[in-house]
Amino acid sequence: MTVIELIERASARLDEAGVSFGQGTLNAFDEAAWLVLWSLGHPLDALDDVAAQPVAAADAARADALIERRIGTRQPAAYLTGEAWLQGVPFHVDARTIIPRSLIAECLAEGSIDVWLGPHTRRVLDLCTGNGSLAVLAAMAWPEVEVVGADLSADALAVAAQNVARHGLQARIRLCCGDGLAAAPGAFDLILCNPPYVNAGSMAALPPEFRAEPELALAGGADGMDFIRHLLRDAPAHMTAEAVLVLEIGHERGHFETAFPTLEVVWLPTSAGDDQVLLVTREALQRLAP
Repeated sequence: MTVIELIERASARLDEAGVSFGQGTLNAFDEAAWLVLWSLGHPLDALDDVAAQPVAAADAARADALIERRIGTRQPAAYLTGEAWLQGVPFHVDARTIIPRSLIAECLAEGSIDVWLGPHTRRVLDLCTGNGSLAVLAAMAWPEVEVVGADLSADALAVAAQNVARHGLQARIRLCCGDGLAAAPGAFDLILCNPPYVNAGSMAALPPEFRAEPELALAGGADGMDFIRHLLRDAPAHMTAEAVLVLEIGHERGHFETAFPTLEVVWLPTSAGDDQVLLVTREALQRLAP
């Protein structure tokens, strides 16, 4: 059996079992490739190079066992391997933190928010930092800025500290534990936030893979806006005059616009559509009715 044949067999098993995707991959083949290549000790981007290589029976059995574990436990693949990738950058991940997949990472990589930045952009806050992936990507994107990663979960921040150290950014990223903006004193030129925004109905319908993630990082109350209401109310006091806030809301645009009907925002393009990440200026936030 070759590597590609093993992956195709694993893909069929995942499809047959009806597992859910969306935590690093979007389909059974990509998930099977991730788990099989990891099990065999191959780089995750090496499929073309190793596809035709034969696989020893013992190695195939080990890969099969990992696939069966994925099916039997419904644990996300990233929790089984201990690693996830975002914009080509590897991050440690485990069940203490949500699996990194924020669409804000695309905005950083593609420069879609750069027009709102400038020489004044010196302090960046990654609020609800989780495993620290956006803080790390921000520090990589803008080598001159100071980055603060803040989260309510001390467990998540322990994972974030591992990732900050993994990428040698201890001197440029400071991690703070606390509730919302209270965790990060001072004013910032840019705030990035991928908060808990899943509404109660959607939370109740989540498949087991997503329920394996910390509920604290997902659940946003009845309409998904609980955390966001506090954030938008308090943010101006934590922003410099020219600062902007970049906020991910997933599929909650309807709830967002119902909660904030007069707020002027800019919707940023992402691979998932143009209505999942928004940018709002401090000036617009100050005009919000109390």
